[in-house]
Amino acid sequence: MTLLEMLPSIRHVAPRRFDPAIWPMTTRTDEEGRLCVGGVALADLADEFHTPTYVIDETDFRRRARGYRKPLRDAEVVYAGKSLLTTAVARWAREEGLGVDVCSPGELATALAGGVDPSRIILHGNAKTPEELRAAVTVGVGRIVVDSCMEIAYLAGLARRRQRVLVRVTPDIDVHGHRAVTTGISDQKFGLTLAHDQAADAVKRVLAHPILDLIGLHCHIGSQVSDPGLYAEAIHRLIAAMADIRAHHGVILTELNIGGGHAVPYAQGDASLDVAALAAAVEDALDEACAAEHFPRPALVVEPGRAISARAGVTLYRVCSVKSQPGGRTFVAVDGGMSDNPRVSLYGARYTVALANRHSAGPRQRVTVAGRHCEAGDEIARDIELPADVHPGDLLAVAGTGAYHHSMASNYNMVGRPPLVAVKDGRIRQLVRRETIADLLARDCGPHQGMVAQE
Repeated sequence: MTLLEMLPSIRHVAPRRFDPAIWPMTTRTDEEGRLCVGGVALADLADEFHTPTYVIDETDFRRRARGYRKPLRDAEVVYAGKSLLTTAVARWAREEGLGVDVCSPGELATALAGGVDPSRIILHGNAKTPEELRAAVTVGVGRIVVDSCMEIAYLAGLARRRQRVLVRVTPDIDVHGHRAVTTGISDQKFGLTLAHDQAADAVKRVLAHPILDLIGLHCHIGSQVSDPGLYAEAIHRLIAAMADIRAHHGVILTELNIGGGHAVPYAQGDASLDVAALAAAVEDALDEACAAEHFPRPALVVEPGRAISARAGVTLYRVCSVKSQPGGRTFVAVDGGMSDNPRVSLYGARYTVALANRHSAGPRQRVTVAGRHCEAGDEIARDIELPADVHPGDLLAVAGTGAYHHSMASNYNMVGRPPLVAVKDGRIRQLVRRETIADLLARDCGPHQGMVAQE
């Protein structure tokens, strides 16, 4: 029996070890004070798979997928694979009734290997090559979102049967907010602007090719968007654009894809997007916009990725050293860093960190969790609180790492990428093994191979 169980009253004064809004749904502590996810002690996972290790809570992932389907029952939910994709993850999405969107041949192959029906796959990307488009049309992906007029020309020459396409447009909506990333304005690389006839020209080009079947418009206004009203505004603008297409070409588009980018909390106090509020906002917007334009209601598609996978994931690190600089910060150095989590360096992302192998009831101190790589900016979390007695050998768990960690990992400093391990109901399954030095050397052709003698 734990001290908290013996003395329930101290629960009201003892700080919570984990915030349920940030950590996986199944996070608990065991009788030894160790953090557990999916019924498995994280310390046991670290002992078996070593560190760093990505851990994904299958139950959390599946519940969040269902959490989209219920309120958005009239919409098609498509999982954005770029956030996290393995064959097992693709299978989870498929089994929960979601389609999958992909943006590379590798993601396409992974989705197919996970059993996703090609007709439920959407191909994205702002610089698709002819080879990538050929692979997509060969397997028969359900929809391709075209991002430039060059892609339209490539696709028209490659397709051998009618291919459904959407045109990605920028609705010129500037996403303001804490740590939001804007992709819905004109001055960025994605999409075609509604202004200045860019999108209109793309529509005309698609319609000129009988083998291309233009079914709708797509937009993605940004990432970490917490205000559902911004999606409602996008719907109004895109329905107006669809009405213009009907007026100019006599074509009624039947699908409206409003992308994803739904905000999730990484640290206490961060905003998140409420799915029920999103459902209500987009329903009202569709009714209002279609009534205003006398336009038949199109099928709605949403593409959450981070919102399904991020909170399902944690990353485990072993503390290597603790060093306090005179007059400066205390650094807790761990055995991973920017090669397994580049988001801190790229975006200034913030994370929640907890001691996972034991419970310390003593005082806490403000520290920076630093990575192992030879870069001054290699940090996992800056100015966070950890127990003052944290020491080498302790295990740290970082929450909210189920999105854009495994998928963005690199081999910087020739460090192998971590394994990805799934947990559910006390069971453990390795989804992706650790990358070894042998794996890294396997791609190295050696000092003499491939050389061509010059006359």
